[in-house]
Amino acid sequence: MATADHRVRVLFLCTGNSCRSQMAEGWARHLCADRIEAHSAGTHPHGLNPLAVRAMAEAGIDIGGHASKRPESIGVSFDLVVTVCDSAHEACPVFPGARVVHVGFDDPPRLAAGAASDDEAMPHYRRVRDEIRAFVERLPETAGTPPLP
Repeated sequence: MATADHRVRVLFLCTGNSCRSQMAEGWARHLCADRIEAHSAGTHPHGLNPLAVRAMAEAGIDIGGHASKRPESIGVSFDLVVTVCDSAHEACPVFPGARVVHVGFDDPPRLAAGAASDDEAMPHYRRVRDEIRAFVERLPETAGTPPLP
């Protein structure tokens, strides 16, 4: 729960920390930074997806400097952990004191696997990006942060 001097610490957890969790962190930092301290990590991180970076850049958010990482490398405790893929939900480590919620989003790389080009793949990334934004816009009420004045 947020207090006057503590933003809610939220971890967006995915398997690879390459796409969905990175987009969620980007949206949360952009839309809710005054109420949420956003982080992302993966159970098996494997690098930032360039098409996720491109999709977020199209929305005016630069996640190009983000790095794919494991939760323990972040070095803070979390109030809320949001698993954004089924695999991460099933393999979610224990986070003492944190509430864990699952909001599964489609996997853009899997959806775009048959695309002949990056341009053909982008509609999948854009759709999931926009779905994540809609979730993050509602996140402060879900996370228990106080409403804006």
